[in-house]
Amino acid sequence: MDFELTEEQVLLGSTIRDLLARAYEPESRLKVLDTELGWSREVWSQLAELGVLGLSFDEEDGGVGAGPVETMIVMEELGRRQAPEPLLDAVLLPGGLVHAVGTAGQRQRILPEVAAGTRLLAFAHEEPGSRWPDAEVATTAVADGAGYRLTGVKNPVAHGDCADELVVSAELPDGGVGLFLVDVTAAGVRRTPYRSYDERRGAQVEFESAPAELLGEPAAGTAGPAIAAAIIAAQASLNAEAVGAMTEALRLTTEYLKTRKQFGVTLSMFQALTHRAANMYVSLELARSMSYYATASLADAVADPMIASRAKLQVDRSARHIGQEAVQMHGGIGITTEYPVSHYVARLTAIGRTFGSDLEHLRLLGERVAGYGLAEL
Repeated sequence: MDFELTEEQVLLGSTIRDLLARAYEPESRLKVLDTELGWSREVWSQLAELGVLGLSFDEEDGGVGAGPVETMIVMEELGRRQAPEPLLDAVLLPGGLVHAVGTAGQRQRILPEVAAGTRLLAFAHEEPGSRWPDAEVATTAVADGAGYRLTGVKNPVAHGDCADELVVSAELPDGGVGLFLVDVTAAGVRRTPYRSYDERRGAQVEFESAPAELLGEPAAGTAGPAIAAAIIAAQASLNAEAVGAMTEALRLTTEYLKTRKQFGVTLSMFQALTHRAANMYVSLELARSMSYYATASLADAVADPMIASRAKLQVDRSARHIGQEAVQMHGGIGITTEYPVSHYVARLTAIGRTFGSDLEHLRLLGERVAGYGLAEL
């Protein structure tokens, strides 16, 4: 199997890297994070101009028609620079659901504006008290003429504070789970925004008989499989972002070891520290390999939850190892807001708690062990 990227894919990665390097020095990034929005509309527009926001959409829907590999490349660059733009939360995940479930009219109405950066979506699925992977949907939908009305609470809704439209999961009147489009300005919708500990934004969204439009055809049945597939794709995107963040955290750590002096010599002269840095590199390559594995399965149109859990388990373990070692070897500076390592660790920690922690994925994989045959030599 050839794991080498094509010239076009390499160019895509370098283009995104150059754009984000110009936009986000450590100080400028802190200023953007401190704004009410928490990310840059200017950078968002530039990503739209490059076609990044429409990478995963078909050309007839205003997109580029690229595949999971290109998405992985972009997400890795976003993780490397810690760019706060909500590509996954506002485009890939909710836009992917519109692309997979929506009617032709819904896709052509929504996705071109999403690809152009003029419409922000958010996926409102998780609810207070729910836990991956057994997230029960308590929000209900009742028929109201040609439409529906939703009642319930969704939290957390990643970047739901800035979304123009929500893709909401709710229990259908006849059973099963459906997806609905809800305008955030509609009556009966109340948002309570907040900041997460990694300086991203989210919101609790309450629906009180809020008007909604069913996503897809009424006779299409439950949207459960589409939601499961979308979450698997989102896990792969998070894996790629984590790999980018780990790559930069390791680079910062090795540079620090080469320049920081103790007892008259640089820290890189201490064998114990260089061995620990080498172990960080091993963890990074393990995570990168599993990220490629998950992306390759999606590129083959295989949305396997076991593959997703294997990849997420290793990525989360590698992220914890690299994050802890990066802070430890930097010393006190590693936990300061002014130094970027602390932000990488915070983001890696948040990724490790999104769509299942390593322990939850390990439990899921352990429950399936009995289903595998015994290999005999």
